[in-house]
Amino acid sequence: MLGLLGLGIAAAVGIVGHTRARKFVGRRLRFTSFVEKPYLGVAVGVTATVLASPVVALIPLVGVGTAIAFGAGVGTGAALGARDAKRPLLED
Repeated sequence: MLGLLGLGIAAAVGIVGHTRARKFVGRRLRFTSFVEKPYLGVAVGVTATVLASPVVALIPLVGVGTAIAFGAGVGTGAALGARDAKRPLLED
């Protein structure tokens, strides 16, 4: 039962990380040179995983899979946000 709850938390954290990173990169970083880098998603995802690992270690319900899910979500969100940044916004 607790394993299923931890899996749900990991999925939720991954989804939230993805949506927030995609929105942030697509809107805030659109005029920077960071969005032109092809390795942006990988670099951001690995960094998010490393930074989330100590936090996840303190929480007994979740494990290292949650940090990996968070990093994967943030990495894919950053990569897709960089692709979104190349398209014009409606406000532009």
